[in-house]
Amino acid sequence: MLTHTLTLREREQVDAANSADGPAVVLLHELWALVDAWEPWRDRLGEHGFTTVAVEWPREPETFEEALADPDAVAGVSLADVREHAAMVVGALRERPLLVGHGVGALTAQQLAGKGLARATVAIAPAPMKGSTRAPDSMLQAAAPVLRDPQNRDRAIRLTFPEFRYAYANAVNVDEARTLWETRHVPGSARVGFELASLRRDPRAPASVDTVNRERGPMLVVSAGRSRLVDPAISAETFRIQSRNPCETEFLDLPDRGHTLLIDSGWAEVADHVIAYLERQR
Repeated sequence: MLTHTLTLREREQVDAANSADGPAVVLLHELWALVDAWEPWRDRLGEHGFTTVAVEWPREPETFEEALADPDAVAGVSLADVREHAAMVVGALRERPLLVGHGVGALTAQQLAGKGLARATVAIAPAPMKGSTRAPDSMLQAAAPVLRDPQNRDRAIRLTFPEFRYAYANAVNVDEARTLWETRHVPGSARVGFELASLRRDPRAPASVDTVNRERGPMLVVSAGRSRLVDPAISAETFRIQSRNPCETEFLDLPDRGHTLLIDSGWAEVADHVIAYLERQR
C-alpha cells in the first residue's frame, strides 16, 4: 500500500475548511478523472456558503497535460489506496464533513460513511459495492477495454474515443463527447477495474462497505439513468442495500443523464440537486 500524505492543494483546502464555520464538503472523483473536475462545483458550493476539499488520488498528476505525458502515473493504484488517502484527508478536518462522490469516489464515500466519518453522504452513480447484483451486459461491455487483458491489471488505461463515447459519454452529443474526451478523460488505474470486477468472488473484497453502522449518517444515492459505466440498476441496488441502515437513505433518479453528468453541460442542474440536499444536512 502507498504512503499517504496530503498534497499542497489538499492541505490548503483543509486549512481553509478548518478556519470556517460549519462542516466542509469533501469531493471524491471518479476513475479516469482529475481533481480539477470539481472546480465548477467548488465555485457553486462556495456561493452557497460551503467550504470544500477536493481529494486527489495517490500519484495523481496535477494537470490534464501531465496526465497524458505520464500515462502510467496512477498505474497500480488500488481501491484501498484511494480509500486510505481519502480517510487521511477527512481525518485532518476538525469535524465530520459532508461527502460527495462520483463513481469510484461514491464508493469511497460510502466506505468512509460506513466508518462513521461523515455527517452525510451523496453517492452519485456509485461504483458497485460487494453484495451488488451481477453487472448488466452494458457495464461489462463498458469495462471490457480494461478487463479483456489480464496484463492490464498493473497498467493505467485511457479509453479510445469510441470506447469513451460508449461507456462514459453516451448521453451527450458527439461534439460534446469529443470535447470531454480531449480535455477531461485521463488514464485510470486498471487495478481498480479488476478489483470491482472480482468483488463478488473475493471474501475480502476491497469494495466492501459497512452499510449497517448506526453512525453512518444520512445518505442520498443519485442514479444516472443512461449511464453504461454504472448502470441505473446498480444505483438502485446500492440504495436498496443502504436502506437497511437505520439512518435516512434517499434516492434521486436522473433518467436522462449519463456518466458525464458531473462535467458535461448539464452539471449545474446536478450540482443544485446535491446542494439542496446538503443544505438540509448542515
